[in-house]
Amino acid sequence: MNLVIVESPSKAKTINKFLGKKYKVKASMGHVIDLPKSQMGIDLESFDVKYITIRGKGKVLQELKKEAKKADKVYLATDPDREGEAISWHLANALKVNKDSCRVVFNEITKTAVKDAFKSPQNINKDVVDAQQARRILDRIVGYKISPILWDKVKRGLSAGRVQSVAVRLIVDREREIQNFEPKEYWSLEVELNAKGNKVLLSKLMKYKNKKVEVENKKQMDEIIAALKPDNFIVSKIKKSERKRNPSPPFTTSSLQQEAARKLNFTSKKTMMIAQQLYEGVKLGKKGTIGLITYIRTDSTKLSEGFVESLRETIENKYGKKYIPSKPRRYNNKKGAQEAHEAIRPTGLENIPLDIKEYLSKDQYKLYRLIWNRTLASQMQSAVYDVLTIDINNGDYSFRQTGSELKFAGFMEIYIEGKDVEEKEEKMFIGNVKEGEQLTLKEYHPKQHFTQPPPRFSEAMLVKLLEEKGIGRPSTYAPIIDTIQKRGYILKDKKTFMPSELGYVVNDLMVEHFPKVVDISFTAQMEEELDQIEEGQKHWDQLVKNFYSDFKDELEKAEENIQDIEIKDVESDVECEKCGRLMVYKLGKFGKFLACPGFPECRNTKAINKEIDVDCPKCGKAKVVERKTKKGRKFFGCATYPDCDFQSWDKPTEKKCDVCGSFAVEKGKKKVVCSDPQCKKEIN
Repeated sequence: MNLVIVESPSKAKTINKFLGKKYKVKASMGHVIDLPKSQMGIDLESFDVKYITIRGKGKVLQELKKEAKKADKVYLATDPDREGEAISWHLANALKVNKDSCRVVFNEITKTAVKDAFKSPQNINKDVVDAQQARRILDRIVGYKISPILWDKVKRGLSAGRVQSVAVRLIVDREREIQNFEPKEYWSLEVELNAKGNKVLLSKLMKYKNKKVEVENKKQMDEIIAALKPDNFIVSKIKKSERKRNPSPPFTTSSLQQEAARKLNFTSKKTMMIAQQLYEGVKLGKKGTIGLITYIRTDSTKLSEGFVESLRETIENKYGKKYIPSKPRRYNNKKGAQEAHEAIRPTGLENIPLDIKEYLSKDQYKLYRLIWNRTLASQMQSAVYDVLTIDINNGDYSFRQTGSELKFAGFMEIYIEGKDVEEKEEKMFIGNVKEGEQLTLKEYHPKQHFTQPPPRFSEAMLVKLLEEKGIGRPSTYAPIIDTIQKRGYILKDKKTFMPSELGYVVNDLMVEHFPKVVDISFTAQMEEELDQIEEGQKHWDQLVKNFYSDFKDELEKAEENIQDIEIKDVESDVECEKCGRLMVYKLGKFGKFLACPGFPECRNTKAINKEIDVDCPKCGKAKVVERKTKKGRKFFGCATYPDCDFQSWDKPTEKKCDVCGSFAVEKGKKKVVCSDPQCKKEIN
């Protein structure tokens, strides 16, 4: 009997069905061995590392040891990344497993991929383990050395993370950029012109004497309009052309998180949780349990040759030959991407999303369909637009009207990548205009504008920036964002991030006293050096020693120079009904709440409920308020609860259904429907 060890029970269950009776598959439940929580675990002179069995994992480890003794051969089939390699290394040491040919690596959990992997087991890659160990030690040194200073000088319970602190800095810097932004006035001019047959052109002022026009105020705009001759608008050039739009590459971890945030409103944490379920396996009726997507932590856009062939065949069968490029598309990976990995893609093209929808949860289906459509689109023909550009002159002033019309949808039949900022696309001008034709002035449309500050980061924008700046790696984006929210350093407001008061204080302290730790380029350089360790080009202990020698000096100066900082709780206008004090705002696991400042004598707390201007549909005596469940999900209820038990997941409105008389609720951004599930009439 052979023993196979993986991380999770669901992965174990899926693999067990593929391997047969000669194999027994057990789960380690993630890491079983790690640095101790109660102490540093690293000798900062010799840099010897102390590993212990994680508290609560003793039984798991004992069970694995027992099974390993009985087994003819032990295989370690943890995930194909640094964390997975480190788990295998720790298990091999703890179970006294021969590290030669014990490591089994596969990028998808399908019968073929798993069986093929077991035909050629590998040695544990110590370079990959060293890269993980170096990251873990660097994070431990920063966290365990800076956090006590924050407890002492700012507030007990605070903590600092090496990469998380840089993410907080990005958000703080952006917020200050917004606060310090000074808008500048500028003007634009559109001219409404009539061509023959009363066709209307709306042309924009572009140039004066072949130089770009920049109009700063109304006076300049009035001077330009005065200089234009109403009867001198002449069509100088008409250009017809084609423009191609190419599909986006298949998903990497980063682009999946970004697109799931844009299109599905998923947090990075939720995206990775659901993707893990799809990767580890879902039971598809009689087909059994199958991993539906390839490994989810990757920065590669590569697809295997065999899969691309199958993909092109599927596209031709479903859409026709004109939807396939003459050659398979190749996408360039970013610098440092793991070439051995593939992009995130479906494991089998026979598992069409709609066909297996009944076996998936609502969120699993949404994410799987997103991955499916993006993968198919990545190998489809480009979209083609007809583009028309009309240039119009009036003396030394040049105007332009552009427009486009979709000629061939190509990949856009099934997928269009989302945008953080919507782009306005002008429609094609339909009409017969000729070069040299004189146009009739209908009206001037001068417009005043002001430059806008940069936007706050949405989840998608923050993930994109972390990747562009080289902060963290694919597996770290979700935990980075989750951690800085849980610590109360950043808050989410209308789907964008802003710093809390605590975030400002901790960031400014870190920037002043630990500039290297929160330096963006330095952190990116550290990531590159960790990659060099993984590639066997650098020793892990040298990287750690170099880092600590500089960090130690910063630490000594900080301990001497940092003054005590008091963060006062913001007072509300709500009176504590138990002791009469004005309650203060606190930040908890599920966001802000009200607490009595008399703690511990008075322990009264209250949820902060946002009132909406709608009378309770059930009792009519009070307003409806927005509440949250223990898991943070938003719902609506009567302000007098528990006296009135009205509740609704959808936001109630003042409108009534003219068919059944029930109250109406908002569905999505623009839809209002009857709340009665038997009616559901759409209401204008």
